[in-house]
Amino acid sequence: MRPLVALASAAVLLGSGLAWGEAQHIGGGFHTSDVLAGAPKSTGSAENILLIGLDSRKDRDGNDLPASVLSALHAGDGEEGGYNTNTLILVHVPADGQHIVAFSIPRDDYVAVHGIDGYDHAKIKEAYGLMKAQAEQKLADEGVTDQATLETDGRDAGRAETLQTVRELTGVPIDRFAEVSLVGFYDIAKALGGVKVCLNHAVSDSYSGARFSAGVHTLNASQALAFVRQRHGLDNGDLDRTHRQQAFLISVAHSLQSSGIFGDLDKLNALVTVAQRDIVLSSGWDIVDYAHRIGDISGQNLAFRTLPVLRYDTVDNQDVNIVDPAAIRSQVQTAFGITPPQPPATTTRQLESTSDTSGSDTPSTDTAGQASQDPAPDQGAPVVSTASGVPCVN
Repeated sequence: MRPLVALASAAVLLGSGLAWGEAQHIGGGFHTSDVLAGAPKSTGSAENILLIGLDSRKDRDGNDLPASVLSALHAGDGEEGGYNTNTLILVHVPADGQHIVAFSIPRDDYVAVHGIDGYDHAKIKEAYGLMKAQAEQKLADEGVTDQATLETDGRDAGRAETLQTVRELTGVPIDRFAEVSLVGFYDIAKALGGVKVCLNHAVSDSYSGARFSAGVHTLNASQALAFVRQRHGLDNGDLDRTHRQQAFLISVAHSLQSSGIFGDLDKLNALVTVAQRDIVLSSGWDIVDYAHRIGDISGQNLAFRTLPVLRYDTVDNQDVNIVDPAAIRSQVQTAFGITPPQPPATTTRQLESTSDTSGSDTPSTDTAGQASQDPAPDQGAPVVSTASGVPCVN
């Protein structure tokens, strides 16, 4: 399967047969950000790419979405969501481009953050929005009033904070990123003419709008968004939602390969337009060259995983996931073929305290008296595909 490293932007070009001149024009049409300039890079030809999915009900420029679009998104009046990164997937493409590994990062993982006033820890999904708001306030205090400048610079600050936070949590460099907003998921599904998935059990969730019987479904754009957003009514909540996000990406990749979209200029143009409008890429990413290079590799496979959660807890009246950063770094670095460094004994932390956020290394006990040694939450069944390539989830 082609790697899902740009949420369909690179995949739009893979195997398309477009003339090189036309492809170069397409490749130059993406919005980019240079927040990775000067950041640590992978050695050799291997690459780590972070996929960022924003829950924002705004467009790329910070404008409110039309009421008709919000209705189709089943996303309230547009004020919900803020700038949370409800999808974070770290993809490792090895030097030979074949055995690709992708880790979903649960959005409620309670992790260390830096540079955000009043916070030393936060849910990982909040890093983007907290830093964006702080950067915008600082600019406003300096007299900046242009909304476009505030939005652009604020989002770059949020991206930089998210990238730094993921980099520290996993212990690996990030070489590229691709960011898409809530409406981008919707637009991609619409441009593809639907997304095919399989549900092992019937679901009905009024929050996301996901109401599906068991079996194979071809979801329209609105249904596809409800599918990737569902967490209520699932045995493992947000951890099951990560599987839905993975299934969406698998289905998109399969659709691009099997549906003949590259021979349908109308559909191809629609998908390219969506990618250019809704996706932000890291600067210096030659998407055309990358697509051609990756597209020439045979025998590729992609394995999805989810970062482990030790247990659930409550901090400041918010539900959070307690994680073991040292174990996460070891798991990710092993999966990525990196020899994990030996952490100093004085800084190894088996648990991050939730009853005291001052930095204590003492394992905590939650408000119900539940010891931190309780069994880890069930990660749920992994995504598996049918013989015809349709991804199935619980």
